[in-house]
Amino acid sequence: QVQLVESGGGLVQAGGSLRLSCAASGRTFSNYAVGWFRQAPGKEREFVAGISWSGGSTYLADSVKGRFTISRDNAKNTVTLQMNSLKPEDTAVYYCAAGLYSGSPSARRYNYWGQGTQVTVSS
Repeated sequence: QVQLVESGGGLVQAGGSLRLSCAASGRTFSNYAVGWFRQAPGKEREFVAGISWSGGSTYLADSVKGRFTISRDNAKNTVTLQMNSLKPEDTAVYYCAAGLYSGSPSARRYNYWGQGTQVTVSS
């Protein structure tokens, strides 16, 4: 089992920044790829960013390229999503997830999920 806890969400004005963290415990976290997903009210959960187990490969959805970056620190069992130039359409609950398929945009490829953190971007 891997337990994941997200933090760092909040309310920010458009153009602002937030830094989300995903803290892991349990099984060897460095064995797993990690993805960030988000879900807005009335919409399906969508892939935002992913990172391989080593951190050597990263993946970003087209909608966030140039604004978001993903990184990980396996010594600290954390994955970070840095979000800059936020837009109102980025408003959603953000989830981190761990799985064995690096960079997969499919939620079904991830075995472990956090509880989510709310990000609200005001216009």
